Amino acid sequence: MPDPDKCAIVIGASMGGLLAARALADYYGQVIIVERDALPEGYEPRKGVPQGRHTHGLLARGREVLEDLLPGFTEEMVAQGATPGDIADKVLWFNHGFYLCNAPSKLLGLAISRPMLEGSVRRAVLQLQNVRLLERCAVLEPMIDRARGRVTGVRVQSQSGSDGTQTMNSDLVVDASGRGSFSPAWLDAWGYPKPREELIKIDLGYATRQYRRLPEHLHGMMGAIIAACPPDWRFGAILSQEDDRWIVTLGGYLGDHAPTDDTGFVDFARSLPKPDIFDVIRHAEPICPLMPYHFSANLRRHYEEMSRFPAGFLVFGDALCSFNPVYGQGMTVACVEALALRDCLAAGTQEIAKRFFRAASQLIDIPWQIAVGSDLQHARVEGMRTTQVRFINWYIAKLYRAAQDDAVLATRFLEVANLMRQPTALLDPRMAFRVWKRNRAPARAVTIPLGRTT
Repeated sequence: MPDPDKCAIVIGASMGGLLAARALADYYGQVIIVERDALPEGYEPRKGVPQGRHTHGLLARGREVLEDLLPGFTEEMVAQGATPGDIADKVLWFNHGFYLCNAPSKLLGLAISRPMLEGSVRRAVLQLQNVRLLERCAVLEPMIDRARGRVTGVRVQSQSGSDGTQTMNSDLVVDASGRGSFSPAWLDAWGYPKPREELIKIDLGYATRQYRRLPEHLHGMMGAIIAACPPDWRFGAILSQEDDRWIVTLGGYLGDHAPTDDTGFVDFARSLPKPDIFDVIRHAEPICPLMPYHFSANLRRHYEEMSRFPAGFLVFGDALCSFNPVYGQGMTVACVEALALRDCLAAGTQEIAKRFFRAASQLIDIPWQIAVGSDLQHARVEGMRTTQVRFINWYIAKLYRAAQDDAVLATRFLEVANLMRQPTALLDPRMAFRVWKRNRAPARAVTIPLGRTT
C-alpha cells in the first residue's frame, strides 16, 4: 500500500515520466508529475515531444509491460482504433538484401500513433487517486540539503505568466525530462561528478507524412520496415495507425536526409532497395504536411558507475539513454525501467539510486548494443568496432539470408529485436545450425512476399 506520508515528484509527463509515476504510485501516497507543456485534451502532438509527429513502434515487450502496469490497456487501445497484429506475420521486414519470412507468432503488436499512445497512458495514470499532474510548470532545479546529501524537493515556476517561484517538498525526485536532462549540470553544481557519457554520432535526418490508408495497400499488411543498408544507407518505415491512416518516415545517415518537398520525398522512397513504401505513397492521398526531424547521436549516461550520488534523486528514461529512434526501442526501455523501479521500491528506498541505476544499466545494455552495433555497420559512423560487434553484424546478415524462408529463425530474430529474448538466443546451437545449413545452400533469388513484383 502507498505510504500516505510520502511524496514523489516526477519531472516530465512524457512516456518515461508517466511510467515512472505509475511505478511510484504503488509506494508513495502522493505522486506529482510536473510538466512545462500545456497538455492536449485529445490525441494531438505537442511541443515538448517534437518526435511525436513521426513514426513510432511499440515493441512487443513494451505492449506486454503496459498491459502489466495498466491492466486492460491493449483492449482499450483496440476499442479506440489501434490495430492489433502479429509483428512477425503482418509486417514486412527487409534488411541485408532479404525479407524475413512472414509466419504466425506470439509477438502481438499495436499499430498506434505516439500521441494516442501517450495520451491514453496519461489518462490511465492520472486515474490513479494518488497521482496528479501540474502542467504549464517548469522545474528550475531540484533543492538539495548539502549537509545530508539529499534532494528534498524542487523549485518550480508557473508558465502561465507569473514571475514567482515556489518550492515543492518531496521524499523522492525523478528526472524523466528526456535527452536534454539538466541532471549532469545539477550534479556538478552540487559538487558531485558528472556521469560518463557515451556518444555515437550518426547525424540522422528523416521526414514523415501521413497518408490515407486503403485496404488494398501493402496487400493488407500492417506495415513495412526497410532497414538502412549499403550502399546508400537509406531507410523507410510505413505503419498503419488509427483512423485509417499510414504514417511514413524516410531518412538517411550522415547528412543524406530525406527531402521535405513532395517530389523529392516520393523520389527518395523510390531510391530504397525495395518498392513497398514507394508503391503506396506514389498514389496515396497525403493528409498532412511533410515534417522533418534530426537526430544527432546515440547518447548514454553511465550513472551506474558513480560512487557518489545524492539521496532522494533518480534519473529515468531518455535522460539515462537516448537511442537511434529507427529501432523503436525508447518507449519499451522506459516500460521495463518502470518494472525495475517498482522492484527496487519493493525492497525499500535505502540506496535506491545505486540499485535502480544498476538494474536499469543491465536493461539498457541489450538495446544499446543492438542500436549502436547496427549503426556501426555504416563505415563512416565513428565508434569502436570490437570483435564482438563485427561478428554479430556478420552473423545477423547470414541470419537474414537464412530467415527469408525459415519462420523459426525469423521469429527468433524478431523476439530479440522486440526485447522478448536475450541476444544469446540467436546463438543457440539449434539456431546457429539452421543459419549455417541454409547459408550452405546455393544462393537464390530474393523471396518477394505476397506475390508482389520487384
